[in-house]
Amino acid sequence: MVKNRKDSGQGPSQRQLRVGEVIRRTLAEVLQRGEIHDPDLNRMSITVGEVRASPDLKIATAFILPLGGEGAEEALDLLRKNRHEIRRVISKKMKLKHSPELRFLIDVTFDRIDDTRRMLAQEAVTRDTQKVADEHDDETSEEE
Repeated sequence: MVKNRKDSGQGPSQRQLRVGEVIRRTLAEVLQRGEIHDPDLNRMSITVGEVRASPDLKIATAFILPLGGEGAEEALDLLRKNRHEIRRVISKKMKLKHSPELRFLIDVTFDRIDDTRRMLAQEAVTRDTQKVADEHDDETSEEE
């Protein structure tokens, strides 16, 4: 019996990861070189953090963030407006049979990292993590 991949809880396949990374590199290169015919888009410095390809490789979602985080919504609107030209330019550079439809979302990874750092810097969390570290050190010294 064939398992349904969607229900198995597994992550993306190697092929999805490989295609996503190729698209990410190519997209970042295209945006860096200003190969899109939109002067507003070419003035922005945009970071492409990750690209996730769907299981059938027909859709690729790019997680982007402008340098400094300012103007994220404007960058998103410009990318969405120019997505057909971006797809055409990227498909010329890549060696894939089919070029996936591009979708763009704001990358919130950096915000999550900042939130995690703030949480770990709280006094109660620092105290608890220090307590666990001390217990680990005691266990290690008893084994010696």
